[in-house]
Amino acid sequence: MKILTLLLRFPHCYFSRRTYFTNFASRADFLGIESLGPAHCCRTKWICSSNGLRRELCQQAAPEQQVERLSDWEQRLIDRLYHGLIQGHRACLAEAITLIESTQSRKKKIAQVLLQKVLSYHREQEKLNQGKPLAFRVGLSGPPGAGKSSFIECFGKMLTERKHKVSVLAVDPSSSTSGGSLLGDKTRMTELSRDMNAYIRPSPTSGTLGGVTRTTNEAILLCEGGGYDVVLVETVGVGQSEFAVADMVDMFILLLPPAGGDELQGIKRGIIEMADLVAINKADGDLVVPARRIQAEYISAMKLLRKRSKVWRPKVLRISAKTGEGISDMWDKMTEFRDLMLTSGELVAKRRKQQKVWMWNLIQENMLEHFRSHLAVKDKIPLLEEKVLSGVLSPGLAADLLLKAFKDGL
Repeated sequence: MKILTLLLRFPHCYFSRRTYFTNFASRADFLGIESLGPAHCCRTKWICSSNGLRRELCQQAAPEQQVERLSDWEQRLIDRLYHGLIQGHRACLAEAITLIESTQSRKKKIAQVLLQKVLSYHREQEKLNQGKPLAFRVGLSGPPGAGKSSFIECFGKMLTERKHKVSVLAVDPSSSTSGGSLLGDKTRMTELSRDMNAYIRPSPTSGTLGGVTRTTNEAILLCEGGGYDVVLVETVGVGQSEFAVADMVDMFILLLPPAGGDELQGIKRGIIEMADLVAINKADGDLVVPARRIQAEYISAMKLLRKRSKVWRPKVLRISAKTGEGISDMWDKMTEFRDLMLTSGELVAKRRKQQKVWMWNLIQENMLEHFRSHLAVKDKIPLLEEKVLSGVLSPGLAADLLLKAFKDGL
């Protein structure tokens, strides 16, 4: 009562009292909240302002406690996958990626607990590595027929022979009709897929823009936790939406064929601006002369582009995945890029920015899913879509009506 008297006497002051406890059962009546169980550590904060007395409850729990209480089987699953993953077992890595790709709500929550454990382990290993990244993340894109799979086969074998561990996240486009994917990249990399120091994971885009799945960023983290020090992300096609892969890798490489027509017009400027290195593949046999011409054109064109890094100027190389020519020189350029970016601090800053970008990307995706399934909106969507199709309503007005229904239903 003394506290209430003090608050009434000084209504404009800010007053805060924090109470820490671990068992709500004996205090449920006092707080007026449901018991959250003894496993949670929570904080209540009483705030008084001109708007009156307000109570805030902030839950502080371990990652395992942020989902519903895990069953014994779920906890054993997480422990088995985690320990197998950090010990380098490929079967555990494959099962962990399958878990994070699941769309089932419960499995998605369990996957986040596993990811949090791997992230903690990842931070500890980076500290032991003097704060330097554990793996080199490389994005690879290019038009169909550029020889991306052949390049990865040749490049990956070279790296494993040099005692590197390579993981390849190859993303295949999903059919808009059936939803299926061919997932044929692994069949094109027969030698690399048999290499015990390499791991190839084909995944469907499932309609995601940017040629990468929503879980590719998390799969990269799992691969790094499994001890792979070079992570290649092969993406779908070329276009403005390909910016997504550039937001999750350290270096973005554009692979081009030497005889694909007028390349400077055929490839969008946006994707060229994002490239840290352009490689003209298939520069062998009769295609050597066209490859030299295309290389000269791109060198001239890239001089006109705005410089994105203070320490690195994008390079244009000729390579041949068939003969292996230029592959070693390309890796030398890639390590030069990594060392320069690490020394200047740009690489660490880039990774931090990427985490923020992907947080908001996932929020947008989840909000759209929540919007579509909301009770106030779900039944109105087919009706308004039909009116838009028939020309009765404009798309803008229909969108405004749906957003208003969603807002009113909150």
